[in-house]
Amino acid sequence: MSSTWGKNVNVSIFGESHGQAIGVTINGLPAGFALDMAELQRYMAKRKPGGNLATPRSEDDLPVILSGVFNGKTTGAPLTAVIYNKNTKSGDYENISHCARPGHADYTAYVKYNGANDYRGGGHFSGRLTACIVFAGAVCSQILKSQGIEIFAHISSISDVNDTPFEMVVCDEIKSKLDCDFPVINDLAGQQMKERVKNALEQSDSVGGTVECMATGLPAGIGSPMFDGVENKIASIMFGIPAVKGIEFGAGFESAKMFGSQNNDEFYIDGDVAKTKTNNCGGVLGGITNGMPVTFKVAFKPTPSIAQKQQTIDFKTDQNTTIEVKGRHDPCVVMRATPVVTAATAIAILDLLYEI
Repeated sequence: MSSTWGKNVNVSIFGESHGQAIGVTINGLPAGFALDMAELQRYMAKRKPGGNLATPRSEDDLPVILSGVFNGKTTGAPLTAVIYNKNTKSGDYENISHCARPGHADYTAYVKYNGANDYRGGGHFSGRLTACIVFAGAVCSQILKSQGIEIFAHISSISDVNDTPFEMVVCDEIKSKLDCDFPVINDLAGQQMKERVKNALEQSDSVGGTVECMATGLPAGIGSPMFDGVENKIASIMFGIPAVKGIEFGAGFESAKMFGSQNNDEFYIDGDVAKTKTNNCGGVLGGITNGMPVTFKVAFKPTPSIAQKQQTIDFKTDQNTTIEVKGRHDPCVVMRATPVVTAATAIAILDLLYEI
């Protein structure tokens, strides 16, 4: 099982949802960078469940750094941190240890690993492990910010409700609105989104949505053509986030409906800097940054764990059966996935920046 990503800055994630701990090792960080631990913890807190629209599983998500940091600064050695699991209820999964939960990796994991996989809470396939991505991304974000690169994200949609999209410049007012556990630009849209999640929860169902992300401050010329481009890198790490089913850059699939005259981003000179009037390309041309903000949207499927009776199979007896999923689950993962998207983006961009 390979759970390592990256070439120049790489992360390796380990652990299971109901194991003793989960953790991550980050290789390739610069030596001597002073980490702001309070800011790092605040970043991680955005992923934690909270309120009445998230799982009641309560975890502190306090990372314990085992190596790679000395006197508050990175040493250049691999940075390893663990996050202990303290609020597991493994008994919720005993009755479905041999039944495939629809929408989950239970069946495919059973086939792939001959039944040796840890099925409790999804094991290594669980969204719980995104806490490791957030930790690694929080570290990378601090390094990027010191170089003038910032990453923002908001809930672009939940169900059929859409938020206001990003403009090419994120003003301070928007930045402050996004610094919360339900980041939206349009407050009315945010309230309607919450209603959609609440209604799904009341019906023992779930909903999906999208996250829009933007990285600003990236210089032109980062990335490569063909297989190592900016889009390739970002897309590959995004699909390491459970529940991600799609990604589009800039105008994305809407560009398929446009004429070339509509989709092309016209260039102009601002002072001595080349810019474009629009950003349908999402800040990337030929796999290389053009100096405009890198923008993309990530689609998340509805949470597969729902309390409705569903048809499935018993993969040990090869019999048809039904299942009712119990346990503690989010009726919508989009809110808590937003900081995971920014974290994964930070890892990808730092990996790109260090590429020679």
